[in-house]
Amino acid sequence: MLKGLKTVALAALVAGSATLAAAQDFTLRATANSNENDEDYDGLVVFKNYVEAASNGRIAVELFIGTQLCATGAECLEGVSEGSIDIYISTSGGAAGIFPYVQVLDLPYLMADDRVAEAVLQGDFVRTMRDMALETSGDTVRLMTVGNTGGWRNFANTQRRVQGPDDMDGLKIRTVVADLPQELVRAMGASPTPIPWPELFTSFQTGVVEGSKNGITDIMGMKFPDAGLQYVTLDGHAYMGALWWMSNENFMAMPEDMRRVVVDGFYQLQQATFASPKRKSIQAYEDFVAGGGDLYVPTPEEKAAFAEAALPVQEWFRGNVDGGNEILDALIAAVAEAEADLAADYESDLN
Repeated sequence: MLKGLKTVALAALVAGSATLAAAQDFTLRATANSNENDEDYDGLVVFKNYVEAASNGRIAVELFIGTQLCATGAECLEGVSEGSIDIYISTSGGAAGIFPYVQVLDLPYLMADDRVAEAVLQGDFVRTMRDMALETSGDTVRLMTVGNTGGWRNFANTQRRVQGPDDMDGLKIRTVVADLPQELVRAMGASPTPIPWPELFTSFQTGVVEGSKNGITDIMGMKFPDAGLQYVTLDGHAYMGALWWMSNENFMAMPEDMRRVVVDGFYQLQQATFASPKRKSIQAYEDFVAGGGDLYVPTPEEKAAFAEAALPVQEWFRGNVDGGNEILDALIAAVAEAEADLAADYESDLN
């Protein structure tokens, strides 16, 4: 997909670099294929405000929310590679066609909670993924940070309460086209059914699918309970990572002080996207229950049964995804370090 784009991007960079250097004026075009109610938009607003202020106006940030610049992950990432789009946010599924190893973020039950996930995503694990993406793209696409878009993925369905993997048996669960989510659904004994996001509401109504793997803000934002989705199990099997990409050529064309401003801006963005789903989920959960929804929290034993059923997915990932061993080892090491640090913090804070 990215073959040959590095040369095109470099030529464009050389042609425009003299003007940029003379004007000391940089405009970043940032796009998110979502809407203004989404965590991605919240993050971009914080990024724009910080970068424009911290650069004293030397950097302008233009926001394109929706599909004005591009419509699919492949199309948007091609724009980033070519340099026509400066910044783009994708889910792991949206980038998996080009960077298959980013699906490591969808591996179930590896990160236990927000504190672990946020520590991991602020450390060297993301730098490892950045280096891999730069190599894959021929140094044209740079991973700037990983935030959150929607909290945690949980199993939800229209049929019954799910307390353990046995209750998933036979359910038709909506997934994206990427292989890993389908492998997870199969491991639970359910049937994966790839359905485009805009068609999911109708698919619930007609019984084409009976369940999904989503966060509560997405469930309520799309009004899925009106289509029959009445059962949510808070198994928290995957942190909904948001991958923020930038044109590496356009980033490196900036002087170092402006690159620092951009890096700091992505830190501000990341923190905003960590916080936004937590706040928005409060009302979403209240509305779900008030509408008659069944919200179930698995016991530790039940969650352990989910995790055990999902173990084959890790082996599948190692054996079938290019770069799978390297990135999974990096994630496991990062989680272990984060958990050890947290244990030490609790020891100090609780005594």
